[in-house]
Amino acid sequence: MDFGGPSTVPEPLTIALPSGEHWEKQGFSMLVFCKYNLIFFAVPKTGTTSYHAALKGKADIIFRGRPAVKHMNVRKYQRSFAPFLDKAFDLRPETMAVMREPLDLMRSWYKYRSRLPKGDKNGTKGISFEQFIRAALQENSPPYAAVGNQMTFLQNDAGTNGVNHLFAIEQADVLNEFLGNVFNDLGKIPRKNVSPSVPTPISTDLEAEFREARADEYALYNQVIKSGGYLNTPG
Repeated sequence: MDFGGPSTVPEPLTIALPSGEHWEKQGFSMLVFCKYNLIFFAVPKTGTTSYHAALKGKADIIFRGRPAVKHMNVRKYQRSFAPFLDKAFDLRPETMAVMREPLDLMRSWYKYRSRLPKGDKNGTKGISFEQFIRAALQENSPPYAAVGNQMTFLQNDAGTNGVNHLFAIEQADVLNEFLGNVFNDLGKIPRKNVSPSVPTPISTDLEAEFREARADEYALYNQVIKSGGYLNTPG
C-alpha cells in the first residue's frame, strides 16, 4: 500500500494474517465501508456474526485471520489504522460497535468454548460455568477464561467510550433501523454462529462479584440501554 497520499481503495481489500487456531471459526471481522464513511468494529461474542454475513459484500476493507487483526480494538485503531486511512485514502470514518449484557456475553463465550475438544487449553469441557467466571475474574486468567471484556475493547486512551455509534444487541431493532438508514437495503439477517445449549447456572453471590468487578463495563452497557439501545457519541 502507498502511504504517500489519498488514493482509491481496492474493492474489496482483505487484510488477513493466517491462523491455524480455532479463532478462524469465529465469523465476524472488522469492516470498513468507505462509501458510507463507517467502520463496524468486531466486538467478540456480541451476536453480530449475522450482520457480518449480511454486510461484508458492501465493505471495502475486511479484516480476517488472527483475533488481533479482525478484532482490532478502539485504541489500536485510533493509534495506527485511523491515521493510515486518513493519509492513504483521505478517509476519517465514524465508528460503530455492538455491546451485549456482560454476563450473557460470558455465557456465550463459555458455550462457544464448550465445543472445543476436551483437553484443549481454550476449551471449557469439564469446567462449570461458575469455575469459568471465577477464572475470568483472576488477574492472570487461564487460557480458557482469558476472554477480556467489552470496556477494554471499546475504550479510548482516555478510558472512556471511543465509539460514535454504540448499540445493544438486545435491542436489535434499533441497530437494524440504523443500518437500514445507512445502507438503504439491509436485507435479511441470517442466524450465524449460534452457541450450543449448555447449562450456565450461577449463584447470586458470584453474579454480584462479577458485576462489581466489571462495574465500568456494566456502566457503559447500562448507558446504552438507558439511551434506548443506541448511544450516539459524536467524535
